[in-house]
Amino acid sequence: MNSDLLRAAFEAFNAGDADRCVAFTTPDLIMNLAELPEPRHGQQAWREGFEMMRHAFPDLRAQIEDIVAADDRVALRLRFRGTHSGEFLGIPPTGNHIEYVSHEFYRIAGGLIAEEWICSDTATLFRQLGVA
Repeated sequence: MNSDLLRAAFEAFNAGDADRCVAFTTPDLIMNLAELPEPRHGQQAWREGFEMMRHAFPDLRAQIEDIVAADDRVALRLRFRGTHSGEFLGIPPTGNHIEYVSHEFYRIAGGLIAEEWICSDTATLFRQLGVA
């Protein structure tokens, strides 16, 4: 079931296991991020984003609050929590606890994540980092 695939992927994410996370994706993964004008492509681009977030928030965890699956799509409402312990987009570590919501949609192909659309509440995240 596609929802089980996403649950397993987020278990790997919470464990900090980038290799296991990438194993749940197609080699030509498409990442549509609300704050970027163009999609990013490929497992390496995903890994770079994962490593940036893990560097900035080493204890970052995602809690699935809602999950809905139909056909080849899975929709999630997630709550991310962590501590800002490393540089994040030029912002030096603050030690602040962060918590924000993300709404994410996934397309599954051949039992793997082929595309994602991510709309995170970055305004709340940046406020918690003292930026906004």
